Amino acid sequence: MTGQTFDLGPQALIVARLAEAVTDAQLDGATPCPKYAVHNMLGHLTGLAVAFRDAGRKDLGSSTDTSPTVAVPDIGPGWRETLPKALDELADAWRDPAAWSGMTRAGGVDLPGAVAAAVAADELVVHGWDLARATGQEYTPDAAALQASYGFLGAVAEDPTRGGGIFGPAVPVPDDGPLLDRVIGLSGRDPGWKP
Repeated sequence: MTGQTFDLGPQALIVARLAEAVTDAQLDGATPCPKYAVHNMLGHLTGLAVAFRDAGRKDLGSSTDTSPTVAVPDIGPGWRETLPKALDELADAWRDPAAWSGMTRAGGVDLPGAVAAAVAADELVVHGWDLARATGQEYTPDAAALQASYGFLGAVAEDPTRGGGIFGPAVPVPDDGPLLDRVIGLSGRDPGWKP
């Protein structure tokens, strides 16, 4: 990942389109994250978009200092406008080469810019899958973001602390399985999950 940049815009747009298709009737539905209903997942996506936007801008503060495990997120009344705007701003922030250099912070963790970009890609890829699965939508992630997610999760899988406890145990997926299934398995989810 180091030294290699990519555009988070295509994956951010995929997530925005998935969110746009969510109906009000689906908001209370289950997701692959046991503690999150669809509305919580949408709230998490909004929060992470803001946090990684600010991490890319090196605008460090409350959005970048808060651990994602502090509280179960939720949507606000204007989420249909707020989420796509935050996703667009996230992608724009990481188009600046300065975002990829030096150190930044996300989730209360200091990390190199290029690593933060990989984490952002992973969040968008995995939670895009969560949202698509929970709402019965087709899902094909952006290839560059998927590869970045796989690289990040592969490195985390080597760490016995599993990313500080934010991931469950990896779910075994055949080495020749689709890359998306392998990413989902590494994130601690069952690629065959259905609501």
